[in-house]
Amino acid sequence: MVKEPRAGRVKTRLGRDIGMVPAAWWFRHSVHRLLRNVTDPRWDLLLAVSPDVEGLRSRVWPEHLQRIPQGRGDLGQRMAYLLAQPQKGPVVIIGGDIPGVRRHHIADAFAKLGRNRAVFGPATDGGYWLVGLKRTTPPPRAMFHGVRWSTEHALTDTLATMPGFDPAFAATLQDVDTVADLSKIAP
Repeated sequence: MVKEPRAGRVKTRLGRDIGMVPAAWWFRHSVHRLLRNVTDPRWDLLLAVSPDVEGLRSRVWPEHLQRIPQGRGDLGQRMAYLLAQPQKGPVVIIGGDIPGVRRHHIADAFAKLGRNRAVFGPATDGGYWLVGLKRTTPPPRAMFHGVRWSTEHALTDTLATMPGFDPAFAATLQDVDTVADLSKIAP
């Protein structure tokens, strides 16, 4: 999931620390590195873009990657929309602000979906950098409802919306929301 990297639209908490233009620049280049790091012939890589129309026409993202709109609503509504798409097989969703993601993390998440109905990649701040579903059954209707996004409760709140799913967990990784988070990642 990526947003069009415009100043004031992406990484606004980071932007309050370093400026909105540098935050948008960081996000754009971080996503390009991430795409290189996770591209693999074992899975299809799609960009779920926002805003929908602008993201579909954007010249910022690599042209060879298929794009789909994220749809409307809060983060949970947009993720639920993507997880409910009719493609076959398991799906994982990641954001563009996790510099440490590599192919082996994605492969591990898909492997865990071979044994579990759901998988999460916890983030160090209490949120998560990855959510995946096996898609043999539809996601719970209440999935992501009432989640306190951008807080240390995001993962716990999300798990509470999925009774009986018994998810697996991938590696815990650092996402970047603030300048303090930037200092925690390797150059």
